[in-house]
Amino acid sequence: MTAPRKQVHLAAHFPGVNNTTVWADPRSESQIDFASFEHLARTAERGRFDFFFLAEGLRLRELKGRIHDLDVVGRPESLTVLSALSAVTTRLGLAATVNATFNEPYELARRLATLDHLSEGRAAWNVVTTSDAFTGENFRRGGYLDRADRYTRAEEFVRLSRTLWDSWQPSAIVADQDRGAFLRPDSIATVRHQGRHFDIEGRFNVPRSPQGHPVIIQAGDSDEGREFAAATADVIFSRHGTLEEGRAFYIDVKRRLARHGREPHQLKIMPAATFALGDTDAEATERAAEIRRLQVSPQTAIAFLEQIWGRDMSAYDPEGPLPDVEPAADQSLSQGRVQLADRVAVAAKWRAVAEEKSLTIRELVIEMTGRQSFVGSPATVAGQIDEFVQTDAADGFVLVPHLTPGGLDDFVDRVVPLLQERGVFRTEYSGTTLRDHLGLTAPVPGGAS
Repeated sequence: MTAPRKQVHLAAHFPGVNNTTVWADPRSESQIDFASFEHLARTAERGRFDFFFLAEGLRLRELKGRIHDLDVVGRPESLTVLSALSAVTTRLGLAATVNATFNEPYELARRLATLDHLSEGRAAWNVVTTSDAFTGENFRRGGYLDRADRYTRAEEFVRLSRTLWDSWQPSAIVADQDRGAFLRPDSIATVRHQGRHFDIEGRFNVPRSPQGHPVIIQAGDSDEGREFAAATADVIFSRHGTLEEGRAFYIDVKRRLARHGREPHQLKIMPAATFALGDTDAEATERAAEIRRLQVSPQTAIAFLEQIWGRDMSAYDPEGPLPDVEPAADQSLSQGRVQLADRVAVAAKWRAVAEEKSLTIRELVIEMTGRQSFVGSPATVAGQIDEFVQTDAADGFVLVPHLTPGGLDDFVDRVVPLLQERGVFRTEYSGTTLRDHLGLTAPVPGGAS
């Protein structure tokens, strides 16, 4: 008997403030207006996607002491936006990136449980951490959390949040013919927790939500991040763009699950992916090259170079050759971005590529900072996505369109029907919660997720 084909999971990432978005395209609209969020979310739900994903920015990034030009549109708070979207969608999952370093478990657990109630079981939390002192200056704690402590805090944070969500037993609210629904206080456990990072005692004030626990997403790629995901997450948001890299990551993370008492199906691996479509593969290739040039403006090319070299490079022509200067190994001009561990090694790699291919600064940045994950006709892209999933390089993808808010429209109209024809993607939602969409069982109070 032929084994059933794996089903593809798809999510939509609102592009927001990053180098994926093409600002100069006349079809690009607001990153702040609710209409933009609503358009993309409704498109994703029309395409029967699993969830809609919002990133987070806790501080505007800076370059050479000035606000980075890509961030001037602002960074709205994710849970607020998703709460509003819960009123204009009915099945689409709603995933918020929220930092475990600069929040507290009780408050965040109740906000997420509230979203799960408002959406009738569609909430998800993308757990991120930071060891960035620059970001930490915006918070009461001041300073920052040592890098070595960020995952220990996140692990304790998630574990305590789940304890709070589990503290309301299913029988906490009962129906009575005379009094209507009422609360049984003895069914709400007092949560007492004393740990390295948190010390609380009290009762949670939000009833158990439709999913029990919101879906947990995690995006770390380091060894400690992979282990944290294997122990804790329902979905891991990775960044591996080739079949070989994807398969290696898939094998590594899935094999870690057993030592945490988990099965492979309990963690979905969904890399971020971009796409460029055309009527033919050749047309799509041309379109992809056009998108990359629009994403990397001359100003952006110099900014990228400065982040790696740690030097002011504004005097150099972005359409000219790479300058013959060495990077400043111990200096950074950017704030609010992940810092390179070995700037000298990265610069050497870039220089080698520039010399081998005779690239200008701008061409080099285009070459080295990312490519469209899927390029081709709708049939080609559908086939590429299916191959990744069927060969265990991914369980699905979080799609990041280059236009806001209409960048997902063509994919839903032209690629999704082909995935449905292949029998690898749903034609209708079969459940009501995000856990249903992902094929995840509801957590048992006091048990594993």
